[in-house]
Amino acid sequence: MLPRMLATLLAFLCLWPGAVAAQEKQEKDAPVGVTHVLGFEAIKRNAKGKLSLQGGMLHFQAGMTQADLPVKSIQDVVTGVDSRRLIGGPVGTMTMLAPYGSGRFLSLFREKIDVLTLAYRDASGGLHGAIFTLPEGKAKAMKEQLVAMGVHSSTPEEPAKAEAGKEKKQ
Repeated sequence: MLPRMLATLLAFLCLWPGAVAAQEKQEKDAPVGVTHVLGFEAIKRNAKGKLSLQGGMLHFQAGMTQADLPVKSIQDVVTGVDSRRLIGGPVGTMTMLAPYGSGRFLSLFREKIDVLTLAYRDASGGLHGAIFTLPEGKAKAMKEQLVAMGVHSSTPEEPAKAEAGKEKKQ
């Protein structure tokens, strides 16, 4: 009985890293829920949809409307971190009238998001840009995939890490 349990445990431990890596790859390739802020002519501003990389194309699907962009046409990819209000409409607008000093309290009602910005060339050679907002932590993975496919990034190192490195040198 004991050798059988040990053999099962050993087999599990040998197969586990492969299963975890396969799950991470599957999550990495899965479409990411994004908001198209602007950039694609066929897509409305602030349209919610799915962004994915498939067969050398950046694919954005918003309902029945879709846009495909060849990865080789992307000139630059930049990521950033931002936040947006959780409370919208008239109540959210009224928070701008809050007294001075209430910013810390109101910041509790903000959601952190990632921003993915692309600079790309169309078939005629014209330069265009597209901006997407993504859930926190998703833009970095998308940027890494694009860079692995040969896309240039004008910000190869995260700004916070670069600042920390400068402070250590001084």
